Amino acid sequence: MSSASLARRYPPVTPPPASAAASPFAEIEVAIDHERRRGRGAQSNVSGRYETEARTAFDDGWQSLDDLPPFKTTVAVDAARKVITRNDSPDISFDRSINPYRGCEHGCVYCFARPTHAYLGLSPGLDFESKLFAKPDAPALLEKELAAEGYEPKMIAIGTNTDPYQPIERDRKIMRGILEVLERASHPVGIVTKSALVTRDIDILARMAKRNLAKVAISVTSLDSRLARSMEPRASTPMRRLEALRKLSEAGIPTTVMVAPVIPALNDCEIERILDAAAYAGVREANYVLLRLPREVRDLFREWLMASYPDRYRHVFTLIRDMRNGRDYDSQWGTRMKGAGPIAWMIGRRFEIACEKLGLNKKRSKLTMDHFAKPKCSSGQQLSLF
Repeated sequence: MSSASLARRYPPVTPPPASAAASPFAEIEVAIDHERRRGRGAQSNVSGRYETEARTAFDDGWQSLDDLPPFKTTVAVDAARKVITRNDSPDISFDRSINPYRGCEHGCVYCFARPTHAYLGLSPGLDFESKLFAKPDAPALLEKELAAEGYEPKMIAIGTNTDPYQPIERDRKIMRGILEVLERASHPVGIVTKSALVTRDIDILARMAKRNLAKVAISVTSLDSRLARSMEPRASTPMRRLEALRKLSEAGIPTTVMVAPVIPALNDCEIERILDAAAYAGVREANYVLLRLPREVRDLFREWLMASYPDRYRHVFTLIRDMRNGRDYDSQWGTRMKGAGPIAWMIGRRFEIACEKLGLNKKRSKLTMDHFAKPKCSSGQQLSLF
């Protein structure tokens, strides 16, 4: 392959020029002031891709930026008419899911769900983690959908887009209401979360698990508390996640540790340590997902990496492109989760060897649909005469 072809396939990864870094306005032109975004993951709040106007914070010399308030979490009501979302993606193991919330206060900078906020006219940046939407009617809507004529039960996945146990769930308890509906209907559910708050619902999950109706996966991205705090600022600490896995396992609930996402040259060196810690906590299943950078996530992750680990910027993106066919992201089904090429193969093999040594994934838990009973939902049904 010629050098010109190589250059086209693997475009160079270049940081901002030194002159920009020296400019007193460089940070303002890209990032929001640190004090305004304290405790948040994204560095900026660029307009959504569907907006006709782009807004950028810029100091006009009158120090007007000093008067802007910090980003505060606000929660609006999402008046959804249905709560079960369907998909036909061939490379995932479920065809339906529930998202009790839109946006996520955990603020994980790499979150692949961030671009969905653009559909609401909001930024996938700081808006995604501060302007949230809750679905308080989700339990009632779910009960109605499960009771519908012709409904066929299959596992419902929760937490595949935004985290159902993010901080606002402590007071709103929408997720707990959903679990109560699923338990009454004996409907199987699989949960993915980064929050130790899931242990609050051990009572429901344990009862469902006894009938093969529930399993829980917790994502442990790093055991380095500094890295986790910077990358996932409002998610539970790594140790609390491991403790949650232990409590769930002791309660008889099938648990999975998700090493996700794996970021080359940043946390890939921790794969074996994370699996070892999870196995010690009683976990018997494990999985991993390679870093995904669709749409706006690429630039948000790039900004964060330059601000937090500038010395690794070039190396990280070079390796990412080596695993994504020369691009920052490849959405092709079958490879988008694990990547392609020798480096992706090496990560996968390391994961498999570690799981084999620790006795993980020897048996996969399977949920059953045999117990399903349609809810007796009064809405829309004819009343009995007697």
